[in-house]
Amino acid sequence: MGCDPILPAERVEEMAARGLWSDRLITDYLDELVERHPKRLALVAANSTTGDSMRLTYGALGRLVDRLAVGLAGLGVGPGDVVSMQLPNWWQFTVLHLACVRLGAVTNPLMPIFREREIAFMLGLAESKVVVVPGTFRGFDHVAMMRKLRPDLPNLEHVLVVGGEGEESFEAVLAAPPGDDRRHGAGLVAGRRPGANDVTLLLYTSGTTGEPKGAMHTSNTLISTITAYVEHLGLDGDDAVFMGAPFAHQIGFTHGVLMPIYLATKAVILDVWDADAAARLIGAEGCTFTKGPAPYLFDLIEAVAGKAHDLSSLRIMVAGGSPIPRALVPRARDVLGASICAVFGTTESNATTMTRPGDADEKAFGTDGTALRGMEARILNDQGGAVQSGADGHLWVRGCGNFVGYLKRPDLYNVDQEGWFETGDLACMDEDGYIRITGRSKDIIIRGGENIPVVEVENLLYQHPAVKEVAIVAMPDDRLGEKACGFVTLRPGQRLTFDAMIAFLEEKRMARQYLPEHLEVIDRMPLTPSGKIQKFKLRQMAAAL
Repeated sequence: MGCDPILPAERVEEMAARGLWSDRLITDYLDELVERHPKRLALVAANSTTGDSMRLTYGALGRLVDRLAVGLAGLGVGPGDVVSMQLPNWWQFTVLHLACVRLGAVTNPLMPIFREREIAFMLGLAESKVVVVPGTFRGFDHVAMMRKLRPDLPNLEHVLVVGGEGEESFEAVLAAPPGDDRRHGAGLVAGRRPGANDVTLLLYTSGTTGEPKGAMHTSNTLISTITAYVEHLGLDGDDAVFMGAPFAHQIGFTHGVLMPIYLATKAVILDVWDADAAARLIGAEGCTFTKGPAPYLFDLIEAVAGKAHDLSSLRIMVAGGSPIPRALVPRARDVLGASICAVFGTTESNATTMTRPGDADEKAFGTDGTALRGMEARILNDQGGAVQSGADGHLWVRGCGNFVGYLKRPDLYNVDQEGWFETGDLACMDEDGYIRITGRSKDIIIRGGENIPVVEVENLLYQHPAVKEVAIVAMPDDRLGEKACGFVTLRPGQRLTFDAMIAFLEEKRMARQYLPEHLEVIDRMPLTPSGKIQKFKLRQMAAAL
């Protein structure tokens, strides 16, 4: 079984009838730009390993894509084949994905931080035909890792190395072939255009709860999300996109690789997250839009506050991946001088709800927005019934951006007959349709039969001047079943005791039954590569206390 989508005919017909799925590929937008605006700047990229920088016009980008598509076709890559890439935010990533689309191959981005255990599992499950890696990145030898793993990956025919030599050289595959080979290769590429409902992206979930799953997306699910996103925020071709979030995560891939081409604008990309470098690039390149996981927002505030960075061009920053600490939003708006928008989405559903620039403060600071066009959200109780406005429940979503299954795991496809996907998040919805994420179903704490509003406790603790990061998790208790344990990291030079934490929460008038029973100050939070706190690891730590 390969990348077979779960795509009922009824869904295809409905999405087409509502004008949500256009049946266009991202390479269709690229081809139009190559023809009409070949000199327009497409990509500004730097390689922190080599110190090289690259500025590509759309004409140059199109030529590189065509050459790489021919080179990959020469390696036998065709429709349905999985091409994995463990690359940072380098220009080669964008060229590689677009070349895969040309051939009908499936792009499978892998986070550069993954090592033998994760890579062996992911390449094996995907039955990847090709994998592209850096030679070294951030001091790690990716080539040595792949040579160690390759004997146990029988489907892996080619390992290509950016900056490599011989048969492993990515640059050799990218090189323009001689005349006859070029004509033959162009013919191969022309016959391999995929359909917009074929799987084009295989993206593993970030693993906050354990073993990752391979979520599959099509051109229609991806581009329809971008269309709604651009409309929701009022973006256009005059905007310039900065992207420091990894391309191997849904945030970076959708908004750093695809959206700039859809907008016909430039992408300015950073391969190693550094808030000072990000601020300098945003200012120097006149970037108007950026998006990243919530911790990036905190980092950027710290980098800009009291320094001479000029971020006057920045209009909008969207933070997602995890709920934004509410106390950060007004400070971020004041420091960065931009609209701060919250977004909720998943690897499976893409961006689903988002606030808008100009939303009233109570919406901008206290919610995760309304559903994007083509998407719907609903809140259900434990029995599957509707809840009253403002009441907590389980968040379900459906619409144009929903995925088309997990690779080789149709049994895990938690989508009902009407197309609703259970996200695993707890949320509430107000009378205006704005949702607020209140926690994860698996993160819920039930103390003596009463649910603890984890996110509310966390948001209050984020307001404490000593606290940098906070996560509340369950710890076992013989009498009550569970108690609440708070894990915090602190700002430099600060300290926080349990008594001081309780006094602060009581000053904020938090109900006594919601107060944590334990506090652990740690040096750093366990994070996924995309910046989400791995609460399952904190629960393990709490259980051992």
